Amino acid sequence: MPVTMLDRRSILASAATLLGTLPLAAQQSPVTVVASFSILGDLVRAIGGDRLAVKIIVGAGQDAHVYKPTPADAKTIAGAALIVVNGLGFDTFMERLVRSSASKSPVVDLSKGVSVLKEAKQAHGHDHGHKHGGNQDPHIWQSIGNVKQMVTTLADALAKVDPAGAATYAANLAAYRSKLDALETELKALVATVPDDRRLFATTHDAFAYLARDFGLKPLALQGISTNAEPSAADIARIIRQLKALKAPAVFLENITDPRKIERIAQDSGARVGGTLYSDSLSLADGPVPTYIDLMRHNIMTLVKALKP
Repeated sequence: MPVTMLDRRSILASAATLLGTLPLAAQQSPVTVVASFSILGDLVRAIGGDRLAVKIIVGAGQDAHVYKPTPADAKTIAGAALIVVNGLGFDTFMERLVRSSASKSPVVDLSKGVSVLKEAKQAHGHDHGHKHGGNQDPHIWQSIGNVKQMVTTLADALAKVDPAGAATYAANLAAYRSKLDALETELKALVATVPDDRRLFATTHDAFAYLARDFGLKPLALQGISTNAEPSAADIARIIRQLKALKAPAVFLENITDPRKIERIAQDSGARVGGTLYSDSLSLADGPVPTYIDLMRHNIMTLVKALKP
């Protein structure tokens, strides 16, 4: 006797009801992965897709430089199947969290295999709130080429903790790397519109050496400026002196929010205040850089707009 459409609907409804009553272990549960900060969390989501439940310790809009872990963070770490860190001394608080949680889960360091720069040897006189390992610059995600290697390392680690998802991770990796290739081509074409003698820019946080290396730009980090607080009047005067000496056409002041200070710097130094660059964190979902790809596109477009004559 043929099965009618109504019968099929009844069978599917019954199956769905039965599935809902099964124990959680009998259903496919997402794999919990913990990332140290928002940029890595976005990469995990891009490669893991729906197979993962991604948790982030230092969320969007928060500063990993000054982050203080909480007991709740240790509980989050304890429940992870995989822990994802940047390495190179950037997110060392994760080491303490892993120890305090007594987690035996694998930790994947995404700096493995990337092209690492040494930090510039400048007498900055400021404290980022962490010690970088071996004078290596940890801001590796500011290089699209590095991120291609980082997501490859990530996909391999995910396949080890979740072998059933290996094909999914491989497919997502290929798709994401293709997006990164296209992004790199797009952004290099934008930078090519900036004359060579206009490619110098100054920042209050030396986080953009990788971006500058890859795109033929010249970054200068202003000396003696803390990333943890807005600058004093003496700091402002120092910024102005440095900008005049450097003859930088644009400056990006991440940690200065007082518009009067910004106006004074622009007026007295002659440098254009170029807007906001995102270094170590994504924005919230309704902000300008909710994903890593958005972050890179925003930074390059902001730089190009400020540097072009």
